[in-house]
Amino acid sequence: MPARFPEFRLGNVLATSFTATLTERRGDAVERIPTPQRLVDWLAVNGLAVDSCTTAQLELARELRESIHAAATAAAIQDALPTSAVQVINDCSVQGRAAAILTPEGNRRWRLSSASRVEDALGVIAADAISIIAGERDGKLALCASPTCRAAFFDTSQSRTRKWCDMNTCGNRQKKARFNANQRKNPRPAK
Repeated sequence: MPARFPEFRLGNVLATSFTATLTERRGDAVERIPTPQRLVDWLAVNGLAVDSCTTAQLELARELRESIHAAATAAAIQDALPTSAVQVINDCSVQGRAAAILTPEGNRRWRLSSASRVEDALGVIAADAISIIAGERDGKLALCASPTCRAAFFDTSQSRTRKWCDMNTCGNRQKKARFNANQRKNPRPAK
């Protein structure tokens, strides 16, 4: 029987979806890319298909993920960007040789320099991170209000007041906890 892995949390922003491959950072952390093959799976789901991934490439991917998280968190709280995180993001962006291509349907796809070039895929992710951290896209970086999560996410809601990285997980969990606390404070009398 194959090992069961946690589901991926997919979003509309590549860089913050990538940082969501490690969730519950301030609680019981959940690693969603624990193996090189799982990184291959995540890249494929996000339009960056590669044939294979080495352990060293997985470690590079995790280093990029943590650097994006650190820089996005700093940007969200309007703090100075960590120099080491900026360096990793820039290095990955420069090392990638992916090209944007336009499909006949009018969509953008990425063409990697070779089918097994994880570094090209990481370059695309790094470039996406640069565009959101630099403020080039319509939206704002924010941190999840869940005390166990605190993930950086890109808020594109009209009011820019979104509180949760994912309403289906963090938002529902917090609403349920609030409801249960209110039930304990104000129990209904038995009939």
